[in-house]
Amino acid sequence: MLTLPSINADDRVQLVAACAPRESSRAAFEQEFGGRTYQNVEDICADPDVEAVYIATPHQMHVDHVEIAAKAGKHVLVEKPLAIHLEDGIKMVEACEKAGVQLIVGPSHSFDGAVMLAHKIIQSGDVGNVRMIHAMNYTDFLYRPRRPEELVTEEGGGVIFSQAVHQLDIVRLLGGGMMKTITAATGNWDPARPTEGAYSALATFEGGAFASLTYSGYAHFDSDVWQGWVGELGYPKDPESYGQARKALTKVSSPEEESALKSGRTYGETPARPPAPNHEHFGPIIVSCDGGDLRITPNGVWLHGHFEQKYIPAPLEMGPRAGVNSALIKAVRFNAPPSQTGRWGLATLEACHAILQSAEAAAPVKLLHQIQTQKTNIGGNS
Repeated sequence: MLTLPSINADDRVQLVAACAPRESSRAAFEQEFGGRTYQNVEDICADPDVEAVYIATPHQMHVDHVEIAAKAGKHVLVEKPLAIHLEDGIKMVEACEKAGVQLIVGPSHSFDGAVMLAHKIIQSGDVGNVRMIHAMNYTDFLYRPRRPEELVTEEGGGVIFSQAVHQLDIVRLLGGGMMKTITAATGNWDPARPTEGAYSALATFEGGAFASLTYSGYAHFDSDVWQGWVGELGYPKDPESYGQARKALTKVSSPEEESALKSGRTYGETPARPPAPNHEHFGPIIVSCDGGDLRITPNGVWLHGHFEQKYIPAPLEMGPRAGVNSALIKAVRFNAPPSQTGRWGLATLEACHAILQSAEAAAPVKLLHQIQTQKTNIGGNS
């Protein structure tokens, strides 16, 4: 539902088939797009008109669905995180490599227009080496409607696998990819939502750069106030809606009722929104380089140099997630994968686990599966 507005606005992408367990979703797809629908993943992957499959199923299902798609020879765009367990992520990467198909992990906020602009500025060499990154985000994530497993860390619940994966992906992209260590602490403070709702981490990179990452999903302070009241998905946010997530939960009396509330936000149950007027973002981010600091905003980058500062806009074309479409098209048509490949997603997944491991052990964790940021073939809006 969050990616659909950008797909609808992009004439380079045609939705020809869909697979969903809900009859209402299948009927809505047939009515809106005139395409075929299936109940089984094997059937949609056998459809000869399908070139690439977008897998937006729950985290724990990714490994089976990616392996089915790869075996059928379909290119894959899989939602973050790549998987919950590293072993499953390795299986997915190896299955796609063996089948000779592309595997891209996204949409991730590392595809955001302003993040990609900052990445290009860094790659140009105009600001010198990256030395330090500060990323933070305060949201209401933990109090949005959740299925029971989304509140169980071992099943991919909480903020680490759904939210830290975004922040780590951005920081790894801007910092060059090769994280060395992570030292972290996590917060699990609400017995009614018994999973990680906050974390703070310090990451080091090969070459000497380091990054601090902080996130809270406890629905108190809202860091969008520092993003011009542009919400994470690029839509304007009303400051007067403060507390809306927690208020909605007070009307829920059981896990089943909460699950039903979340299901009401799925395709076929609610209409898709028009494309957002701004790029998506994941909270305030500042990248300190030799030649100045890059401050990433929803619509561009402020470059604070030695003697002057200037704003560099990031044009918005075909919806906030058009960069993901571009990355998939370039990978499928020209064999030009972006940074966010399967192996990239595996490295980010490793960093998610490192946050949990470090918090439990109260000690730094060394990373072993990291890969460098791609120097070319950046997925953009063209």
